[in-house]
Amino acid sequence: MAFFSWQWLSRLGEAQILLPLVLLAAAWLWRGAGQGRLALRWLLSLAFVAALTTLSKLAFMGWAWGVADWDFTGLSGHAMFAAACLPMLAWVALARCRRPLVRRAGVALAFALAAAIAYSRLPLRAHSPSELLLGFALGAAASLVSLAGLPRQLPRLPHRLPAALAAALLILPVSAPRSRTHDWVMALSLQLSGREQPYTRESLLREPAAMPSSMQPLPALLDQ
Repeated sequence: MAFFSWQWLSRLGEAQILLPLVLLAAAWLWRGAGQGRLALRWLLSLAFVAALTTLSKLAFMGWAWGVADWDFTGLSGHAMFAAACLPMLAWVALARCRRPLVRRAGVALAFALAAAIAYSRLPLRAHSPSELLLGFALGAAASLVSLAGLPRQLPRLPHRLPAALAAALLILPVSAPRSRTHDWVMALSLQLSGREQPYTRESLLREPAAMPSSMQPLPALLDQ
């Protein structure tokens, strides 16, 4: 795999890559910087939006709760995780910097990177625009909640933490095993719904009239 590709960029939004970094940064905030409330707010907001994203996928795969007119089958987990994790990771990595403008610029660049990760799912044909936009918006909302009321400056973090975060973001996309989260969500949806096969995007777009009412185009739903 080339150093840069859509696939490499997309992998930066995987939960298996971002969550360990989030836990590392949150542990330092809690124990090293005495910012337990900030760490807890970040983790709780991330858990909330991750649960919503998972529920949206379960609802479609198991019960066909989607919107054909929007080509919507569930929120994009990559877009959500990137937008919910990267801005706070950037802020933690820049906590040593005494210039607030630099920290704000780093957070802004992290949001831009998250947007690029969300976009990378389009060339890979993994999600529709509506799924990416809503997933990114949900993750960005979680980041804004986490970033609200930040202390002006934290105690200086260990030199190795920012380097470790940066190295992980460069290395893990090409070395981490394939993510299995989609397979796990699909298996859970089948177990909960009792179906043998999950609903698919193809069935949503090809045969909306034959699908449950939740999958019919919006005009058809409004006419009922």
